[in-house]
Amino acid sequence: MDSRDLAKYIEESDGMTKPWLLLQLRLKKLEERKDEMPKDEYIRELDDLHQSLMGMGEFWVGREDELFNP
Repeated sequence: MDSRDLAKYIEESDGMTKPWLLLQLRLKKLEERKDEMPKDEYIRELDDLHQSLMGMGEFWVGREDELFNP
């Protein structure tokens, strides 16, 4: 699945309110650009994505059914 397919899925499944899906889209877009970027820029953006993921913390703990089962 490329970033366009993932974006379409996110839109069709009302995923705009699900931060983990948006993070996954950012990661997919970065993956697609990896070969076109300097290594240090890629690492910096990957680190930014990691920080965003860690910033979610335990957002979904105790809410798994609500968030992951439509």
